[in-house]
Amino acid sequence: MPEQIMPDQIMIDRFNRHINYLRVSITDWCNLRCIYCSPLDKIPKLKHEDVLTYEEILRIIKIGVGLGITKVRITGGEPLVRKGVYDFLARVTQIEKLRDVCLTTNGILLADHLDEIKNAGIKRLNISLDTLNRKKFIQITGYDKFDKVWHSIQQAHLKGFGPIKINVVALKGINEDELIEFGKLSLVYPFHIRFIEYMPIGNSQVDSTRHLLTPEIKERLGQIGKLIPLNIKTSQDGPAERYKFLNAPGEIGFISALSHHFCSTCNRLRLTAAGRLRACLLSDHEEDIKIVLRGGGTDAQLASIFFKAVRHKGIQHTISPGQTSKIKQQMTGIGG
Repeated sequence: MPEQIMPDQIMIDRFNRHINYLRVSITDWCNLRCIYCSPLDKIPKLKHEDVLTYEEILRIIKIGVGLGITKVRITGGEPLVRKGVYDFLARVTQIEKLRDVCLTTNGILLADHLDEIKNAGIKRLNISLDTLNRKKFIQITGYDKFDKVWHSIQQAHLKGFGPIKINVVALKGINEDELIEFGKLSLVYPFHIRFIEYMPIGNSQVDSTRHLLTPEIKERLGQIGKLIPLNIKTSQDGPAERYKFLNAPGEIGFISALSHHFCSTCNRLRLTAAGRLRACLLSDHEEDIKIVLRGGGTDAQLASIFFKAVRHKGIQHTISPGQTSKIKQQMTGIGG
């Protein structure tokens, strides 16, 4: 029988941050090639045997829950491209003491599987969408799939998923002319529109001249109306600063990784599809948990890898606007 993790062994790092949120990448494969995520050259993909199995991921999540993890987000690559994902989601949501299980997707395959996702117990969705213009969607992603994504968003709304968060990576000269149009969606729908500052991760087709930072985005959205701060924050929340327009059913969020570091409140670890625990998105330091897992490690030994990762969680990352250095790992390998 596997060793049991004592319930009082929760993860608190050197800076008194309680680590209770695990982002889990189940694949590095994606069915889009977004310019801020992919280089012009082909990205080497993990071999099948190098990717954690669902059983391995479930074991790691359960150990994390024993150490205080209460929220899990399933990501990729694009998680819905992996065979068996819907049964896997159902097994994750059944793990005791998990308060929140959510899914991040690009929406391409979403509409056809919303019932399976809902039946698995998923209520909250994050959907990546960087433009409302069909031609520009092709420019950004490499594929003519805008209609499919927008249909997925509409169908998810009709089926009662909520909140639906739409993640927009803001890029100067690419989608900056659509910021107001995105903001106005929150006046019509109960969507959470989240503007994300571009982060220099891996080799991509986007450079630091494309950074569009939160203060400028806020200024432009001011043309719609006053942004009213929402002073609602729980231990389950992510890093977004939350606002809304007066009487709007939806919200506006800002993820300001470069212009306003939120490291002091970061409560996250990441598990990559290759089986590495990463304490900071904007640091290349990783701890290999797969080698211990496949070497017959006990639960206690696997828990020690969690604690080792947490010990390496710095006070803040060192990436800043205009910086030319990048994180070496590709975003698809880390998990979005």
